[in-house]
Amino acid sequence: MNRLVNLGCGSRYHPSWINIDIEPAGPGVIAHDLSTGIPLKSGECDAVYHSHVLEHLRRADARSFLLECARVLKPGGIIRIAVPDLERICRAYLAALESALAGDAAAAANYDWMMLELLDQTTRERSGGEMAAFLRRDPLPNQEFILERIGEEGRRMINSVRARGAAKGNGALQPKRRSPGSIVRGVRARLTGLVAGRSASRALAIGRFRLGGEVHQWMYDRYSLARLLAECGFADASVRSATESLIPGWAGYNLDTLEDGSPVKPDSLYMEAVKPGEGD
Repeated sequence: MNRLVNLGCGSRYHPSWINIDIEPAGPGVIAHDLSTGIPLKSGECDAVYHSHVLEHLRRADARSFLLECARVLKPGGIIRIAVPDLERICRAYLAALESALAGDAAAAANYDWMMLELLDQTTRERSGGEMAAFLRRDPLPNQEFILERIGEEGRRMINSVRARGAAKGNGALQPKRRSPGSIVRGVRARLTGLVAGRSASRALAIGRFRLGGEVHQWMYDRYSLARLLAECGFADASVRSATESLIPGWAGYNLDTLEDGSPVKPDSLYMEAVKPGEGD
């Protein structure tokens, strides 16, 4: 039986896989912080997959993470990665820029959105950033364009930020139950503010947020990702589609696709590579 592992699975996982996430979204998902390594033996996996995880790691940590993926793979094992496609983001940004400069009013909203895709997720200092504020618009001037870019994830984001905005406007938001950890962090922040001053306290809060896993720490295109995989010892890196894979039965797992076969995250770059055999 093939041993398949889905790292940082979030809410998309399959019972045929070993699913691992720091915050399990369902039964059968292993709770584990991947920054401490992958909790599997060396050379025991036939395939390792992770979607929209790598861009949240700092560059040096990304290399270490891929080396850890190589460790748990068998010789001949497959790594499959999905990340935001920097090349496509840049091309879409330039197309929107040219159209906006030519006076296309509709393209102006697309330009604003592409600027957010390019910069907001790497520079934001609070959860949701400017992207959440943009999606809160109702009507959203370029909703079709956004959904073409980020698919079902975009639809969920739009519904979520609008629902939260409406609840806030109606006074319907209930106070969150604070965990012991959040209480300790709050007390620590207040003490820091008293001892070091407001600017130091703000810097600490921003630093904690930026290391908390939401922001994009780096971006990849088909050249840089293939080069990184090669540097980590993988061979034969190649671009795939959401449904195409060397992993047997891939399309049936619906990890990169919805039930109708459409991509969950159309803005993705999908790439696979192979761990060389001992004689290669």
